[in-house]
Formats: sequence, structure tokens, C-alpha cells
Amino acid sequence: MVFVGFYRLCPKVCDALAIVKPSTIVRWHRAGFRSYWRWKSRRHVGRPIVAPEIRKLIREMSIANPLWGALRIHGELLKLGIDVGQTSVAKYMARRRGSPSQGWKTFLHNHADGIAAIDLFVVPTISFRLLYGLLIMGHGRRQILWFGVTAHPTAEWIANQITEACGWEQPPRYLIRDRDGAYGEVFIRRLRSMGIRDRPTSPRSPWQNAYAERLIGSIRRECLDHVVVFGERHLRQVLASYMKYHNNVRTHLSLEKDAPAARAVNRVGRILCRPILGGLHHHYVRI
Repeated sequence: MVFVGFYRLCPKVCDALAIVKPSTIVRWHRAGFRSYWRWKSRRHVGRPIVAPEIRKLIREMSIANPLWGALRIHGELLKLGIDVGQTSVAKYMARRRGSPSQGWKTFLHNHADGIAAIDLFVVPTISFRLLYGLLIMGHGRRQILWFGVTAHPTAEWIANQITEACGWEQPPRYLIRDRDGAYGEVFIRRLRSMGIRDRPTSPRSPWQNAYAERLIGSIRRECLDHVVVFGERHLRQVLASYMKYHNNVRTHLSLEKDAPAARAVNRVGRILCRPILGGLHHHYVRI
């Protein structure tokens, strides 16, 4: 219709149309259609731009802490008073190649403050000797209550560890454990004398002690897999440092990205990076 109108106004327009193919006209029309709707659908309001210094900090955090994901870095930024979205954190992290089961949910939520869990894990030394670590954790805020190290975990030794960890005044009401033979009669009698109700899991059911198993996995991935242990004394020092980091610094998704010992949000001051465990992890604070 446009060209018919041109022809009526100027009959010589056909001479110009001789150099244009019909497919060219159709292509122009489709390109104009796309441009029109691209302009029509443009975003008038978008996300706020992340400041360059914050993007640089996110990248530095992801490089300095290769074991951290976007959840952990976002939690640290919230504690530094930096309000940025978790998806933005994932977007600006340094790219690296390569790479739950909930049990007794209602029971744990209703009685978490009165529940503790205990479990043993094996750590090889530099001389290929096997050491046993004993973990005691509280379910209330996922805090580590005690670490014990020995080469021969007997029932009497474990009983003494539970006494030192919990004390006689405010012991947990329930203690979840597996059916390892190391928890002998001496250990069970100690629990009864302390007023703790023993709750052994079913055979071959580690998911029933999921929080302790998950914490042991974190200890391995975030600490022991990157350290060569020389002996019992060295392992105690390493586990003590990790316990301090885990309870006071490390943010947890289940705690709304807070630490077991609640951390205050600091919004004023210069950001300072403090290495933990020889630089395996870092603690970011404002001074």
C-alpha cells in the first residue's frame, strides 16, 4: 500500500523499485518489527549497580577462600554491613573449574536446645598412624561443645570426655550416637548418672545422626583434608582452632547466616582480613 501510494504521487518510482527485491522489503520489515518491540520492552527500572569496590571484595573473598560458595560469602558481606543480593555475589565470584537428608525433623526442631550428638572420626598422621577424634556438638545453634583426641578410644575415656564437655550441672537431655562398640557399659552408666537419656541410632543409619555427620564432613572438607597431622598434640591444636572459627566466625545457612555465637553486624570502619588456620579461611572485620 505504501508503494502504491508512492506510485500515484510519483509514477517514476517504479524505476527505483527495480533495484530492490521483495525479499529485501520483507527483511527490512522484520528487522523494524524486532527493533520496535525491543524498544517497547526495554527495562525502565533494574537492579542497583554493584559498586566496583564491592565487586572487587567479592572476587578477593572467593579467591582467598576456595572452599566458600555464594552462601558463605553473602553471609560474610551481611556481617560487614554490605547489602548486596546473593545472586549478585554468585555473579561476581571468581570462576573455578571442577566441581540432604533431614531426619527426625519435627523431633529435632522441638527439642533442639536439649539435644547433643556425639561421633568418632579417624584422622591419619604423617607416619600413617591412626588417631581418633571425638566430636560433641549441640543441636541448638550447631555449636561444637568438645573435641577429644586419642589413639585408643575406650568407653572410660569417652565417658570422661562427655563429663568434661557438658559438666554435671547443665547436661543435655538427649544424646544421639551410633552403635559403635567403643560406647561400652561404662559410658552408658555415666550418661544415666548425669541424667542424660541415651538415644542410639538404628544399625547402618547414619542419617539419624545427620547433624554430627554433616559437621564431620565440614571439618574434613574445610580443615583436615588440607592439613598433614604430625601427632595427637598437633591434631588437638588444629581442632581447637577450627572449633573457635566454627563457633565464633563461620556463618551458617540454618542460623540465617549467623555464627553459633551470634556476630554483630558492623557497618562502619575499614574492612580488615584476618587469616585463620594459616590462611585456609579468613575472618573479615571492620576496624
